[in-house]
Amino acid sequence: MKMRFLGNSGVKVSELCFGAMTFGGKGYWKVIGELEQKDANELVNLALEAGVNFFDTADVYSEGLAEEMLGKALGKHRKEIILATKVRGRTGNGPNEVGLSRHHIIENCNASLKRLGTDYIDLYQLHSFDPYTPQEETLRALDDLVRAGKVRYIGASNHSGWQLMKALAISDKQNLEKFVTLQAYYSLVSRDLENELVPLCLDQKLGILTWSPLGGGFLTGKYRRGKDRPKNARRTDRESQFLQFDEEKGFDIVDELEKIAKNHNATIAQAALNYLLRKPGVTSVITGARTKEQLTDNLKTTDWEMSAEEVAKLDELSTPTKVYPYWMLQRLVQDR
Repeated sequence: MKMRFLGNSGVKVSELCFGAMTFGGKGYWKVIGELEQKDANELVNLALEAGVNFFDTADVYSEGLAEEMLGKALGKHRKEIILATKVRGRTGNGPNEVGLSRHHIIENCNASLKRLGTDYIDLYQLHSFDPYTPQEETLRALDDLVRAGKVRYIGASNHSGWQLMKALAISDKQNLEKFVTLQAYYSLVSRDLENELVPLCLDQKLGILTWSPLGGGFLTGKYRRGKDRPKNARRTDRESQFLQFDEEKGFDIVDELEKIAKNHNATIAQAALNYLLRKPGVTSVITGARTKEQLTDNLKTTDWEMSAEEVAKLDELSTPTKVYPYWMLQRLVQDR
C-alpha cells in the first residue's frame, strides 16, 4: 500500500482510506449498511493486513455506534493508524446538539473520544459548514482542542470555495490551526469539485479526501444500460437517490472503465478508484464496504496504475458542463 502526505502535514496515510459508515446500521444510516461487530472486526483486520493505516468515521454515523464499533475493531492497533472523525450533525434533540458552536464541538469531541476508546483524534473534521456560527468561534474551539492534545490535525468537509478560503484566512490572521484536508464528494460521475475546490486545495496545499468515489455504487459496474437494476441496491430507485447525476453519461463512463479494467486484469470498481488516485491534489480515496469480497477487490486498486492516455479518455467522457464564471475563466487562460 502506497502512502501520501496528509495535506500540508508531515503525516503519511495510505492511498486508500477505510470508511466505517457501513458499521451499525442504526437510524438513517441503516440503508448504507448494517454490519455487526464481528463483521467490522473482520473488515478492519483485512484492511490493516493490506497496509491501510487511515480510518474515517463520524459522530452521526449510526448515531455514534459506528465510532464505537470502529474503536473496538482497531483495538491494540490504535497507535499504528491515523484515525479521523467528524463533527457538525445533530447528535440529540436539544437546541445545542447540532452545529459548529464551541459548545457542540467540545461536547462532541469528548463523546467521540469516549466512543472510539482513545485519548486523541488524529484528524478532526467539520462535517459541513454552519451558517449560524461565526467561523472565528469554530476555529478557536478547534485550536483549543489541538492545544489540549485531544486533536492533532483539523480538516473540513462539504464546504464551498468561499467558505473554505475564508476559514483559512481567519486561521492565518489569528494564528490558529489550519485545515490540512478537505473531504469532498468526487467521482467520475461528479467532477464539480474541479471548478473551484481542487484549484483552491492545490494552491493552499490541502489534501483532498474523496467520499463516495464510486458514485453510490454506480461505478462498480452493477448498473448497466438496458439491464434490470439490481434488487435492494442503493440506486435501485433512481428518483430517491441522494446522489443525482446523468446516468446515460454514466453508462458511457462505465463502458470505458470496463475496457480499461480488462487491460489491467482489474475490475470496473478498481478502475474508477484508480482514476481518482491519478488526479491532482487527491491524498486518499475513502472506500466503504459491506462485504469481505468488496473490500478485497477495492484493496487491489493500488496494485496497478492507469496510464495517462486512459486517464485522458475518461477525462474526455466525464467532462462536466462548465458554469459561469468558469467557462469564461477557462477561455481567458487559453487566450494567454
